[in-house]
Amino acid sequence: MPSLKEYRNRIASVKSTRKITSAMKMVAASKLKKAQEQAHASQPYAAAMGEMMARVASNVVIGPNSPKLLVGTGKSDVHLLILVTSDRGLCGGFNGGIIRRVRQEVRKLQSEGKTVKLLCVGRKGRDVLKREFGNMIVETFTGIGAKGKVNFSDADQVAQYVLEQFGVGAFDVCTLMYNEFRSVLAQRPIGQQLIPFNLPQ
Repeated sequence: MPSLKEYRNRIASVKSTRKITSAMKMVAASKLKKAQEQAHASQPYAAAMGEMMARVASNVVIGPNSPKLLVGTGKSDVHLLILVTSDRGLCGGFNGGIIRRVRQEVRKLQSEGKTVKLLCVGRKGRDVLKREFGNMIVETFTGIGAKGKVNFSDADQVAQYVLEQFGVGAFDVCTLMYNEFRSVLAQRPIGQQLIPFNLPQ
């Protein structure tokens, strides 16, 4: 039977652990609140950008001299899917939902006889999909938003890679697969065609 001293040591150990976990809980709550505020703050900007792009696209007359980013290559044989996930796990269905959506899209395109390429933004998407679609992954970008928020330079390096690949004819259609923020517990997987530009549904 344990001695009284052992019981006292055990109680002290549990109290110490409780203090540590309480501090960790406060830090996590602070980080969650900050991330939620950033997501809410970006929504008006994203909505305004979407409306502006819709107005521009609706006023563009498609012709032989139209920009290729708007009209595409005239084919839809090769599809590039840009998958946006996190670099780390433990974030509920955030990664799982969008990965399932990408799997569905890949299988749908393959059933139509299309060639599919994957560009992974975030380590988790790459790690899960490489088991099944490893030969389709053409590039991975990690560490984006590692300092707490996504900067223009982070997005620009992905955009420049996509534009370079489109310029050399590596794909015909590019679709961005991401989570639309609803709340900290709910995100909706979205597929938005970027090249040739297609109005959001």
